Order: sequence, then structure tokens, then C-alpha cells
Amino acid sequence: MEKTFITAREDRPGEAWLSRFVAGRAEAEKWYFGQTASDTPTANDCRAALLQHMLELMPFYESACALVGDDEVAHRMLSHYRPAPERFGCSQAVWFGPDGPALIRNFDYPPEIVSGRFEMTAWSSLKVISKAQRPWGGCVDGMNEEGLAASVTLGGGRTQGVGFSIILVIRYILETCRRVDEAVAALCRIPVALPQNVTVLDRSGQYATLLLGPRQRPIISRLRACTNHQRTTRPSSSSMARQLAIQQALADPSMSLSRLTDLFLRPPLYSRSGSHPTLYTAIYRPAEGRVDYVWPGKSWSHGFDDFQEGGYTHRFGEPV
Repeated sequence: MEKTFITAREDRPGEAWLSRFVAGRAEAEKWYFGQTASDTPTANDCRAALLQHMLELMPFYESACALVGDDEVAHRMLSHYRPAPERFGCSQAVWFGPDGPALIRNFDYPPEIVSGRFEMTAWSSLKVISKAQRPWGGCVDGMNEEGLAASVTLGGGRTQGVGFSIILVIRYILETCRRVDEAVAALCRIPVALPQNVTVLDRSGQYATLLLGPRQRPIISRLRACTNHQRTTRPSSSSMARQLAIQQALADPSMSLSRLTDLFLRPPLYSRSGSHPTLYTAIYRPAEGRVDYVWPGKSWSHGFDDFQEGGYTHRFGEPV
């Protein structure tokens, strides 16, 4: 199985984004509505929720809605408000040794429903480098030019509540926050639809891991290793094994960032599952304004001053 990843510069969503949205419309509807019929908010409900919780994104949301035209279903999806449950695995860690601070993560997900797009944008006053995800605005991980980096894993449960997709909330903090304390305040304020874990790190070395979910008080922790469970959920054996592997690595006095990266490219952190393999490893260095996207045998480095557009095709299933 192969997947092509691209890096692209797109200051704001425009006609090129609209073409991608139209091409991925069916997948976006599956993501938002899920497999079974359920009550979903109206477009007016979605707009009101965005206006209340993420006011700064409203001009960009309205612009995206104008591009798709008079299409209430599209407007609802673009809001990321109250999406259906989903469940896949990821791992992330904060590194403070030489070459740090750094935020490293594996993104494990079904390849066919994940965008292959890494992009640099300039929606507002901040440039953002992120792993973009449909249908609009979503970021599963990223960093802004002020040196704030963020990454998300699923929280392990399937509880659904009245809130937003975490990938739009990640976009919001990267567009509006410069420091970890600002990001933490926003993450505690904005309701999320599903259990999620978010790690944020800034160039000063301040960091936090937040355990979030619907109808629960946010937990702000100093966890440097995070996988797919929370304190209130029973972890899967895979999630626990991955977290323990990271914790042991971080406790090793001989560990280096390059060795930690190698560990992220091997089991149990690296998944070769046919349905949800590790799609990429990202290493964000906020003090340098650089990110490396890594696969076994391939490293792709980008910065705000030298972001290069290009492509890379990875064959999954190769020996690690």
C-alpha cells in the first residue's frame, strides 16, 4: 500500500481548497455524520457555537461557507461542531535534552481517510505549519511561528458530547496563541465533542498535556508521554505498552532525540497495522521553528523561512 504526502503553501483557503473539498466530500460526510443517523445541529446552531467559542475563526469560516455556496450540510461540516465518534491510535512525547525542546508524535490512522497534506498557511498574523485534515481548517498537529507546537491523540473513550472536533480547536490555538499558558486557557474554555488528549509546548520549554472530554473537567497534567487513554478510562494493552515505552525512554539518561525518534519508528510505538498504520512521525522544534516529518528511511525537514513545496510517496508494510 502506498500513500503520497505533499507539502504546500496556501495562505488562506480559496479555489484550490474548494476543489479538494468537493473531491473529498463523501469522506467528509462520513467523518461528520458517522455510520448511524443521529441528531445533528443546524447550520445556524453551528455558526452560533463558533461565534460563542472561537470568534476569531469566524471570518475564515464565513469565507469557506461563501466558497461552497448555499449548502447547509457543507456549512455544518465546516463548523466541526458535534462530529461523530471515532477511534484510532497515536503517541506523543515532550523532549528536553540536547536538540530540545521538541514535541515528537506518531499519527496512526486509516490511510484512505487521511489527507496527505502538510501545509504552511497565513490565515491571520501568524504563519502556521501543520498536518492538515479535511474538511476545513483541521490540524492534527502543528506549530506557529511564535514557537507554540501542539499535537493531539484520541482519549480512548467513545463518549460524544456538545462540542467541537479537536482538530479545529488545534487550528484555533495555533492561530491565536503564542504561549502554553494561553493555549491551556483556550483548551479549557472550548468544549470538545470527544475524549481527546492534547500536548502543547512552546519555545521557552513550557509544556502541558491536557486530558479533555465532553461533560468532564479538563485535567492539566505534566505528562511528557501520552497515548490513547485517560485516567478515567481503562487503557487498551496497545495504548499502555506505547506509553510505558515512551516513559522508559524519557527516563533513560543516555537517551537522545535521534534515539527517541528511532524508537518511534519501531514497535510498539510504530504500527504496521493494515487498517491504521503509523502514517508519519513528526518532530517539532519550536525554538528553531522547524519540523521534521519522518518515515523509515526518509526525513523531510521544513521551517518557516525555507518551507519547500514537494511530494513523497511512502510504501507501507515495508520492514522496519
